[in-house]
This record gives sequence, C-alpha cells and structure tokens, in this order.
Amino acid sequence: MIFAVFHHHMLSVFSFETSSSAADMNFTPGDSNITMALKYRDTFVGAIAKNVAVVVLGITISYINATMVHTFNKHHIFKMNPRYILFIHLVFNDMIQLTTSISLFISSYAFHTIYVSVCCLFILPAIFTTQNTPLNLAVMAAECYIAVCIPLRYNYICTVKRTYIVIGIIWTMSSLSVLPDVFILLTTEPLEFLRSRVYCSRDSVFRSTISLKKRDTSHILFLVVVWLTLFYTYFRILFVAKAADTDAKKARNTIILHGFQVLLCMMVYVQPMLIQVFLYLFPKGVSSIAFVMYILNQILPRFVSPIVYGLRDKNFRKYFKRYLCTSNNHPSV
Repeated sequence: MIFAVFHHHMLSVFSFETSSSAADMNFTPGDSNITMALKYRDTFVGAIAKNVAVVVLGITISYINATMVHTFNKHHIFKMNPRYILFIHLVFNDMIQLTTSISLFISSYAFHTIYVSVCCLFILPAIFTTQNTPLNLAVMAAECYIAVCIPLRYNYICTVKRTYIVIGIIWTMSSLSVLPDVFILLTTEPLEFLRSRVYCSRDSVFRSTISLKKRDTSHILFLVVVWLTLFYTYFRILFVAKAADTDAKKARNTIILHGFQVLLCMMVYVQPMLIQVFLYLFPKGVSSIAFVMYILNQILPRFVSPIVYGLRDKNFRKYFKRYLCTSNNHPSV
C-alpha cells in the first residue's frame, strides 16, 4: 500500500479499515490518509499554525477570485467573449473546489468521523470541480487554437451560446463519472453503513471495487483527452508563432501555463509515489510532507488561474485592478 509508512507509524490510532490497496491509489481533496496523518502527527501549536496558514491562503485566493467574478459581471464586454466566459467558469469552479477542500482539511482536525450522508455533501462537489478543471483547461486551449490558427471562423465557431453549451457538457461529463458511484453506494452498501460515521474521503465512502476501477478508468480517460488536446493545440500554435505574430506567441505561452495547471492537477494521481520518495529521504517529516503535498495539490493550482488572465491579460487587468483594492464603483463598459 502506498501509505504503508503512515500505517506503520500510526496503526494504533487508525480506527478504521481501508477497503483495499487500490483505494489508496488516487486522492481527492481532503484525502483521509493525508489529513489523518496531519491530525495525529501535529502538535497543538503546529496544527493551529497549519490550519491558519491554509485558511489565510484560501481567503486570499478566494478574495482575488471573487474580485475577478465581480469584474466579469460588471462589464458587458467580458460577458460577450467566449474566452472570458470560460475563464470565469474556471475561477468559479476553483472557488467551489477551494472551499470544499479547506472545509475537509479543517474537519480532519475538528472531527474524527462524520456521517456518510454529510461526507457525500462535501465529497461530491469536490470531485465534480476537481474533474472540471482539466476539462475546462482543454476547452480553453482549443479556443486559443481556433483564435490563432483559424481566426476567420472564430466568430462562427466560438459563440456565447456554444460556450455555455460546452460548459454544460463539462459538468455533464464530470457528473456521469461520479453519480454512478452514488447508485452503487445505495445498492451495494448495507443500511447500517449509510447511517454510520466515517473518516471523510472518497475511498472511505465509495469503497466498492466497481467504483474504484471506474474511478481509475475515468481519470485515465480524462487525462489522455486533456493532454492530447494540449499537445495538439500547442504545436499547431507554435508553428504560427514562428511568424513572429505577437498574439500567437501569447497564445503559445498561455497553452504552456494551461499545461502547468494540468500538471499540478495530475500530481494528485502520482502523489502516492512522491510521498514514498519523500518519506524515504525524510523519514521523520511525515506531517510536513503531507502538508506540503496538500498545498501543492489543492492550493497552488487555484493560484495559477488569476495569473493566466487576471494579470497577463491586458484588457481584463485594466478593469480588475479597479476592484482589487477598492470598493468604489466604476461605470460598466
């Protein structure tokens, strides 16, 4: 098992059983192994410090993202541009994901277990938004490709209506990959389990072998589609960028940033191997390693989105700066 080291050091404090070794192969926000390691290895002062750090980071990023959403809503020019619609959907998605992730993080310190039904209320939006992120980035990369490589057809292909349809498709795909787990839970688990208390994580709730295999399959499928889209759009834009077109070069750099975001998202799937390596190198740093991995996997990716458009995009930055540090109202454009 990928968290064998954690189990070896903390066997006496773990009061539940994992369903199988495969259940530890992937992580969702608030993964039980990491948060339990944090809970039982930290001193009181250390626990307070880490929770305060996470909350401060979360509030800071949420404030920036909320300001971006406000900027988008105040100016009609952004509402008519598919690029900004996709971007603000990504920001709003990040806000939901960050809220659920931090809630699960704090609950791992405040409570040992919670009811399965309550856990599902946290886990489902966390899974939806986590899976939405790479799909949204793939669509944004495709939009950049159309704008740079086939600009004459851009207004025909990328319309506001079609953009919202694509966003609906993103949510549908995420839902179809998760909602079957709910039906499997209701049909395979005894009623006693549904009324029981568990340490809240995806694997402790959706513990069926079918759910685990389906989860791994959907993760692989989503990531393959996303990476193929990113590679294809990047290299097509790269050839156009060689013509010294400023917009093309900017689009190429945007695709690179999208790839960096997806890479951060993918760390969730290779996290078990990374933790094994770090624990081998720093066997006494269990709590610190777990905390750093949480920051890298759940907080840092949410910080990249504001940089891509909030700071790099000249048009959005012009309006965004008005609201970031002031509450004064400005006329809409």
